[in-house]
Amino acid sequence: MWTRNLAQANATTPVLPVPVTAAPAASGVNSSAKPFAQILQQAQSKPSVATTAAGKSDVRTIGNGETLIGLVRDQAQARGVQLSGSQELRLAQQLASANGIDNPDLVYPGQNIKLTSIYDDLKSLQMTAVRRRDATPSVAVAATSAVRPQANTSIAALRTAPLGYDVRSPQFTPASAAMAKISAPEATAGVAHPVLQQTLDRAVAKGFIPPAEKTAVYDKILQMADTHRFAPDDFARMTLMESDGMNPRASNQRCHGIIQFCDGPARGAASAGYAANPRAILDLSVHKQLSLVDKYFDDVGLKSQGPAGLEDLYLSVLNPASRAESQSNVPLNIQGPQARALHVGSDSTAPITRQSIRQGLLQNAAARLGQMLPPTLRVQAQRAQQYVENNLP
Repeated sequence: MWTRNLAQANATTPVLPVPVTAAPAASGVNSSAKPFAQILQQAQSKPSVATTAAGKSDVRTIGNGETLIGLVRDQAQARGVQLSGSQELRLAQQLASANGIDNPDLVYPGQNIKLTSIYDDLKSLQMTAVRRRDATPSVAVAATSAVRPQANTSIAALRTAPLGYDVRSPQFTPASAAMAKISAPEATAGVAHPVLQQTLDRAVAKGFIPPAEKTAVYDKILQMADTHRFAPDDFARMTLMESDGMNPRASNQRCHGIIQFCDGPARGAASAGYAANPRAILDLSVHKQLSLVDKYFDDVGLKSQGPAGLEDLYLSVLNPASRAESQSNVPLNIQGPQARALHVGSDSTAPITRQSIRQGLLQNAAARLGQMLPPTLRVQAQRAQQYVENNLP
């Protein structure tokens, strides 16, 4: 009774930066002005920085060979923040928009760039980095061993779980580990919850989440993961399938929001308290919808099922009754068609099994997050994904 058809949205591919070029000389130069060569030499010297009365660097003058991405990277490094490639691209585009630059790949020496538009995002990322450094990992996972369910994993442990490993997943294979890493192909070693981090970056870039709310959303998901005993990255993978990655206005006319609360008595919208007006869910922010998700997970008894693997988490939304079937290859009693990737062999006429759900969610996340990469890295990710698909049991 929880089934529904799912809409898929296409992600956009960011543009790669190119080195800056010198601004063209204007015609009709006043003879009393400084020689152009002298002006150009000054512009190409060490970049100058304009400061406010408080001493805060709010304006940067472009130097020879600099790019907007370079400015973003410098500002991040000054705050002790290591950005992913997609984060650098997104913030560079944000910087271009704030400064009225039509082409973020084209800036020139001597051009003044106001930096304030990226301060809030960098501050949020800095706070996240500090919390992650301060957290003490409580789960150690060997690279070649299966992950054991952890009944009382803390938020600190969730923040510092090794890259590509789901500390709550009852099943773990080398293939699923590889696919988990592909789901966030540009994440660097040591980054906690790379799929969630990448999904949130993508949601901010697509306008689903205001930059100022991203940290609050991240922390709410970690709190829910601790309460209901699932992996934060798995929640991100679920939303990438359900709502194109936390789009609060995702709807197919019958189901709405980031996990698709469905209309009807005793269904998702009713559980969230919106039985009379399910579409009102679409007016709520992602952070507010997460509170509804928290209540819904309580209602369907997610935490009472023990540590929830990826398919258990997803079935709690799609069809809770199907969680009773524990065998991986037995067809589940789920009406279709659902999203094609969820069916065996990606064939919408074939049944849905636990294994096909897991494989479909992993592949969908890899595809959607891979679209954030520059073309060369995207090709590498696609090749790695194809290798894993060919070797999945």
